[in-house]
Amino acid sequence: MNRSKILTYLTRALPIIVVVFLFSCRANREVTTRVLRGEIKYLSSDPLLGRLTGSPGDSLAALFIKNKLASYGLTPLAGDGFQRFKVPEKALVGKENVLSVNGTTYTSEKDFMPMEFSSNSSLESEALFVGYGFNINADSLKWDDYKGIDPKGKWVIMLRADPEPDNTRSSFSQFSGDRDKALIAKDMGAAGVLMVSGPSFDQKDAFESLNAIGFSVDIPVLRIKREVADVILAKSEKNIATLEKTLNEGRKPVSFSTKVKVNGKAEIVREYASTRNVAMILPGEDEKLKNEFIILGAHFDHLGMGGPGSSSRAVDTIGIHHGADDNASGVAMMLELAKKFSKTSGSHKRSIICIAFTGEEEGLLGSKHFTDEPGIDLSKVNAMINLDMVGRLNETNNLQISGVGTATGLKDLIYSKSDTSVIKLTLSNEGYGPSDHSSFYGKNIPVLFYFTGAHLDYHTPSDTYDKINYKGMVRISDLIFPVARELASSASRLQFKESGPKAETGRVSSRKGVTLGIMPDFAGVVKNGLRADFVTPGKPAALGGMKKGDIITAIENKPVNNIQDYMFRMGQLKRGQTISVEVLRGDQKVVLLIQL
Repeated sequence: MNRSKILTYLTRALPIIVVVFLFSCRANREVTTRVLRGEIKYLSSDPLLGRLTGSPGDSLAALFIKNKLASYGLTPLAGDGFQRFKVPEKALVGKENVLSVNGTTYTSEKDFMPMEFSSNSSLESEALFVGYGFNINADSLKWDDYKGIDPKGKWVIMLRADPEPDNTRSSFSQFSGDRDKALIAKDMGAAGVLMVSGPSFDQKDAFESLNAIGFSVDIPVLRIKREVADVILAKSEKNIATLEKTLNEGRKPVSFSTKVKVNGKAEIVREYASTRNVAMILPGEDEKLKNEFIILGAHFDHLGMGGPGSSSRAVDTIGIHHGADDNASGVAMMLELAKKFSKTSGSHKRSIICIAFTGEEEGLLGSKHFTDEPGIDLSKVNAMINLDMVGRLNETNNLQISGVGTATGLKDLIYSKSDTSVIKLTLSNEGYGPSDHSSFYGKNIPVLFYFTGAHLDYHTPSDTYDKINYKGMVRISDLIFPVARELASSASRLQFKESGPKAETGRVSSRKGVTLGIMPDFAGVVKNGLRADFVTPGKPAALGGMKKGDIITAIENKPVNNIQDYMFRMGQLKRGQTISVEVLRGDQKVVLLIQL
């Protein structure tokens, strides 16, 4: 081909080449159904076995996410990009469990075993029978199994459950928890608890496995078989079956000394698993603003194989809980938004931190760990965007966005960047909710939480990748990107604003509706107390002088060592009651009087 023909060819072909090049660059940065599908399919696949926190599948997911982000040009926020920590994995019956009665030694795990909230300690003393172990003084129900006996320093033996084991609406049900009863026994002065199941409650008298997460009540608590309990009761000429029948039919306390000495020791061995968040950063394009941040976050853990204690809704099913929507969908969207930012010049004056959290299903463990040990100045974070269950946009095209009240102008920003003819928006001002953004809201950081809603596959093995609305995810990402871009590039910073209750809700709400008006530390970061991560203005705690960061150590002179103690103590209180609350504020002990 001669020179003139070559020039003519290039002149005609060059515009086409440029258009094809530009199109391919644009296509490379856009969020696509093909890529989303591949990412969600892998994260929810069988080999990852449901991504249980601390499991090999959890680790594989973290590695996949880090490598994806690295391929898009993000670098580790610190170290190798993993933020490591440990979580409870197993609670095992130790080798030092002992039980003997009248010189007869019993076998651990056959005749008795420790309860998951037992301390590792021993006791040799007389045993008192205390019925159901109740100390109830409610308006509509009064029952005191400790009246007329002195349990101080002794074992107490009690029936599990309550006199109405088949009544799901029983007024006893809120008082019948094993741990609650053990804590009452401790409050009454007992030094150890022996728990036994009556035949009406559990005909098989079977032992349950230990839950990995069990906060100790600081005294030994042993679960014993009925045959063992009947030996202890023999001198009294009574047995568990007749006592259960008497209590259930008579509806009044039956308590007495067995006049038998019991020697017992409990030992639980707790094993911890290593796990890790993924934290990667895309440096900002502006020399000044790159020292400020926005955070894109999503949790990647799920329920593993399900089973008891896992929060699976398929209570009788052991099988892979794939977690495609919860929350492989949010992770995939975070990855693709990270790619789009990295490929779009001028999109982010501020640095963008992408964090994949583990431990969300076990109580926001990963996000709590990050916000407690962030490695950055959290005051430099302009906003946190949390993506959790964004894969099931349904025929209503309705997208839920929470947190729009956590900074002035956020709601207007959402509307200005959204085509509501394509996706309908349901906005909520509240910054607190049951996902990882709550941990950031607790640090006075504006948050946005994107969610396409619950469905029947939620927390079951049937939450699979083939049920995801991938086109819907693309539309949602097209809505989120301009919002995130504005937050990453606007010259002005958001001003945090408290919005909605910073209060205990859902899993930590009081059984009687009595609250202090705080959000407790779910993750149990503080030992021997419960930290108030939020104190809501105008609520009882704030009016009584409690401050954010105070560590509650006692309510009404009774110890609070953890979230379960707190829930139980609050469940014993009444609306309008004035209570004393002991807190640690720095190195100072402060006693507050709070009216509920």
